[in-house]
Amino acid sequence: MTHLLSVGSPDLIGTAARGAVISAFLVFIGLCLLWVFTLATQDDDPERLYVAGRALPPVFNGVAMAGEQITVIILVSLPGAIALFGYDGVSTAVDSALALGVFLLLASRIRATRRYTLGELFSLRAEGPGVRIAGAVVTLCIAVPLLMVQLRAGGITTALLIGMPSERAQVVCTVLMGFLVTCFAGVADLRGTSFVQVVKVPVALATLAAVTLLALRAFDWSPGSLLTAAIDKSVSPGGYLSPGLWEHSAGGGPLGTLSDHIVVVLGTAMMPHLLLRVSAGRDVPAARRSLSVAVVLTGLFYLLLITTGFAAAAVVGSGRIGAVDVKGQGAPLLLASEVLPHHSTGRVVLITLVACVAFLAVLTAVASVTFAAAVSVTRDLLGRKGRARIGIGEPAVLRLSVVALCAVSLLLTTAVHRYPIEFLLTFSLSLAATCVFPAVVYSFLWIGFNRDGLLWLVYGGLSLCALLTLASPAVSGTKYALLPEQDFNLFPLHTPGLVSVPAAFLLGWLGSARPWERTTHHRHPAWGPTPARNAPGARTDSARTP
Repeated sequence: MTHLLSVGSPDLIGTAARGAVISAFLVFIGLCLLWVFTLATQDDDPERLYVAGRALPPVFNGVAMAGEQITVIILVSLPGAIALFGYDGVSTAVDSALALGVFLLLASRIRATRRYTLGELFSLRAEGPGVRIAGAVVTLCIAVPLLMVQLRAGGITTALLIGMPSERAQVVCTVLMGFLVTCFAGVADLRGTSFVQVVKVPVALATLAAVTLLALRAFDWSPGSLLTAAIDKSVSPGGYLSPGLWEHSAGGGPLGTLSDHIVVVLGTAMMPHLLLRVSAGRDVPAARRSLSVAVVLTGLFYLLLITTGFAAAAVVGSGRIGAVDVKGQGAPLLLASEVLPHHSTGRVVLITLVACVAFLAVLTAVASVTFAAAVSVTRDLLGRKGRARIGIGEPAVLRLSVVALCAVSLLLTTAVHRYPIEFLLTFSLSLAATCVFPAVVYSFLWIGFNRDGLLWLVYGGLSLCALLTLASPAVSGTKYALLPEQDFNLFPLHTPGLVSVPAAFLLGWLGSARPWERTTHHRHPAWGPTPARNAPGARTDSARTP
């Protein structure tokens, strides 16, 4: 392992600080896992296991809900995107913050249904196993790509932490982090993860605030001077505060930007694990209060992330950040290593705090997504008959599903480690925006929405997202694509939301209303002449065909 972690790897932290940082980081990991095992419950009551008995206090649940937004992808990627691409990175951060506001509009209705999986929510207007299976399929298609990206980001961050960001080192770190996270997710329930989320939020906010204030101190507490330095040290000072610097999304023009906004806002708002979180409130007023707390804390978090990104560009420089990692995922660690003198104890403490927050983000994000997907598999995909057929109880099925999902995601992540898979994040968000948002809106607001409409919407939207993504610049034909050497780029937009979301609404309406049947009936009311109402053999309104 020493050989794997040492080939071709620049030391970003410094030899003097690296030993202390890694030691403190490992101690923190051990304490976290020990704490998680003490929080694990052996309760066999599904409602206590899945939604903490719907008894979480509103403020506590609101802080935990804000913690759901602090994922490792957001924590390490957004500051890097802002440092490298300026306006485009800030736009993505604002969209992510707005998403919780969209969820706030639907949260009260979701909590009032007392349902907490997509399959159960889809069954509001359309009963039957096929509807619940559709909910489970969508949940898994959203969760597995998201888990892959989260695990990859955790592995990259850990490799940067130990100063060895080579490709082989990233694979080793991804596998080790995957095993640790699987252990956590395998014993966690919603109540246990809530406690870890509640601890993560103040630690993350305090760490980002400390890094930002130390960067401001270097510029005599002048935000204007810091922003000027960020522009001067960027790769394109003339276009840093203008849209279009981020190459992977610049090709679509205004339509591409609009599509990205739709996908990020609606997709982030419709993640399946948020359903469990809002269902853990005592009642509808408690759910609204929790969302209000979460909105405030999430807004503060994204504000700090934006300032951290500009601070990284000003202190470290976009060129150096991009040289270490082309996606900028090393920006928070690089900033923490530069704002204090290299041989100071404070620098070691600050780097360790950033690493611990990143680990907490990986731990909680992967556990939340996996847990929600496993609940959907247990309740929607297998159901009571399926669980009875395999002969084990519901909690055991849940635990096995968690371990299986983590193992499959980790295996896929290591298998494709040579390829840029960041497009899977936008694919997951596109699926949530296309398949979940229209279905939830129709279920709440349209009485005529039925089983056929839902299945058309879900499977049609899923197929459309997959096809448009495969034909988009995210997969081929561009520098940041999955296959940059190939070019079968037929769809010009980086994300399919501009087409797939309206198409999903249309499919849901067509499947439910079936307007062509009404037209056919109007044009051809009967196969032959209609007998008079009182004529012998005429069918009355109350007659029934055998």
